[in-house]
Amino acid sequence: MYVVSLTYKVAQEIVDQHVDAHMDWVNDAFDQGIFIASGRKVPRTGGVLLSKADRLTLDESLAKDPFNVHSVADFDVVEFAVTRTAPGFENLLD
Repeated sequence: MYVVSLTYKVAQEIVDQHVDAHMDWVNDAFDQGIFIASGRKVPRTGGVLLSKADRLTLDESLAKDPFNVHSVADFDVVEFAVTRTAPGFENLLD
């Protein structure tokens, strides 16, 4: 599984100019089965994505994110092996 942490590197006004296109990209990635969860960081300094896609598919998708294309955010991808979950989240196990 991968955790993708996005951190904004431009002013919020510039981020806001790209939010609609970014959300279209997020929705398409969910439709393709690339992401299993997403959301904003609190406070709003970026976002977090969870993916069970293979790394090549994930990287190809991230390259198309408008936040990446327009240099709005830095992306940090962390891979981890899920070895234990709370009841009801067994589908996250590797």
